[in-house]
Amino acid sequence: MSPAAPAGGGIDALALHRDSVVVDGHCDSVLDLLGLGFDGRDAEPRDLAVRGSGGHADIPRLLEGGVTAQVFALFTDDPYLEDPRAHTRRMLEAMEALFERTDRVRLARSARDVEEAKAEGRLAAFLGIEGGEAIGESLSELRSFHARGVRLLGLTWNRRNALGRGAAAEGTGGLTDFGRRVVAEMERLGMIVDASHLCDKALDDLLEVAERPIVASHSNSRAVREHRRNLTDDQAERIAATGGLVAVTFAGAFVDADPAKVSLSRVLDHLDRLVSVIGTDHVGLGTDFDGFSDKYGTVMPDCTHLPRMTAALLERGYAPEEIRAIMGENWLRVIREVLG
Repeated sequence: MSPAAPAGGGIDALALHRDSVVVDGHCDSVLDLLGLGFDGRDAEPRDLAVRGSGGHADIPRLLEGGVTAQVFALFTDDPYLEDPRAHTRRMLEAMEALFERTDRVRLARSARDVEEAKAEGRLAAFLGIEGGEAIGESLSELRSFHARGVRLLGLTWNRRNALGRGAAAEGTGGLTDFGRRVVAEMERLGMIVDASHLCDKALDDLLEVAERPIVASHSNSRAVREHRRNLTDDQAERIAATGGLVAVTFAGAFVDADPAKVSLSRVLDHLDRLVSVIGTDHVGLGTDFDGFSDKYGTVMPDCTHLPRMTAALLERGYAPEEIRAIMGENWLRVIREVLG
């Protein structure tokens, strides 16, 4: 970190934020697009093409918040496990329809798509799958999703699947042999491997076989908040050694055990710790907007408040070039190296 500068050293935080490439590595807003509440509860669908007041994010508000690229997760909750492939395809089709009806967002497959979206004032939307249940035990399914634009895969959610054991799954074991094959095929295809939600043993196994940069798309520091979904210093170091990154998240349960203490400042405590361990070149942003309940604490009301993070980083003494890296350039580097 650079030496502290009072009040950001007189730098215009909003101008810096607007000029930066801002990449958010994880949101669950696709669920809202389909009216899918957590735990199988139906909710009122939200048209993400229209600026709304509910939820945390939609296309107009993401652009208002200065976001250049957003990773939209296709997540299969427990009630839909009977046919997770069909459920994932339903979400994918909903996003494809969204791309058709608004010119303010474009499907992104590469770093160039992000750069062009920035120049055009549009949002670059990457598609990610959260949980390998979507591909079952089939590499051909992985290839099929890749062909339709999916560029990131979280190997597990909290449970166990054919690829490995998630963070909340009981028992032993890490990645399966099939999970290792999936990692190799993702690296061949050019897909980003996401380690968030893996149990510690599965993460160890992944780090042993990974040959390209991997990410933790929405995880904080376990040294700041002891939680199975957060990362130890050693895990963060090993992820950084692949050339990858750890993206700090706003999900309150991972920020602080006490909801009253959940705040942007507390998120930056996690970020500071990660920076002290792996440097500013390996830390990013993965808000998890629309993927958590505010009952666990609120970092910010919605994505339009993201410029506050740039301002807070300036106030903590980070230099503009470091802030640009954290807010998006590190993600862009990984995207360029893995996706092209």
